[in-house]
Amino acid sequence: MTPTLSGRGLSKTYRLGKQTVAALRGLDVDIFPGEFAALEGPSGSGKSTLLNILGLLDIPDSGTLLLDGEDSRGYPEEQRARVRLRRFGFVFQTFNLVPVLTAAENIEYPLALAGVGREERRGRSRDLLAQVGISEKAGVRPDLLSGGQRQRVSIARALANSPEVVFADEPTANLDSHTAAEILDLMNGLNEEKGVAFLFATHDPRVVARARRVLVLRDGEIVEDRK
Repeated sequence: MTPTLSGRGLSKTYRLGKQTVAALRGLDVDIFPGEFAALEGPSGSGKSTLLNILGLLDIPDSGTLLLDGEDSRGYPEEQRARVRLRRFGFVFQTFNLVPVLTAAENIEYPLALAGVGREERRGRSRDLLAQVGISEKAGVRPDLLSGGQRQRVSIARALANSPEVVFADEPTANLDSHTAAEILDLMNGLNEEKGVAFLFATHDPRVVARARRVLVLRDGEIVEDRK
């Protein structure tokens, strides 16, 4: 199977005061269609950095990142933004919902950016809210939703433009065990039913246990690839 994303020699460093910290150290990685995979490792191992690079939110200092065989490092920002909008979805541990918009409007927002018409946006938003099990919360703003409900809205928003890959950064970190299990069930079901690939950055053993592939990171390197 041809990988959707293929990284070779990915390196990334950051400046912290007078120190230079190596977040990634020339690692190689392939992400395939329909995966349900986890990047596992302690804080500072490079999980979020790798997730951001694979999701075109960040650019490596060196190495190549191939998207369908094409080197994405040469993409201008407009093209990177277009790929993120139309081919990728993102779920964050802090939800990152727009506080002044309702649940339905948060889901419609990326559709509006993609130029989808108003009626189609509304219909797709209704369908997605139903898929994540909170149709009754369509008109509710995020501050009146529970943590689990907000994460369901963020998952629906991530799916709005029918992405190939959803990148989820610590999606269960702010959830209790019961709610985390429900969210993982939901994402696993979407993966199996719709073929959407999910890639998690996590140190949560609940997520690692559910993943069908686990990439173990230590000090900016992949030290184990378990399937």
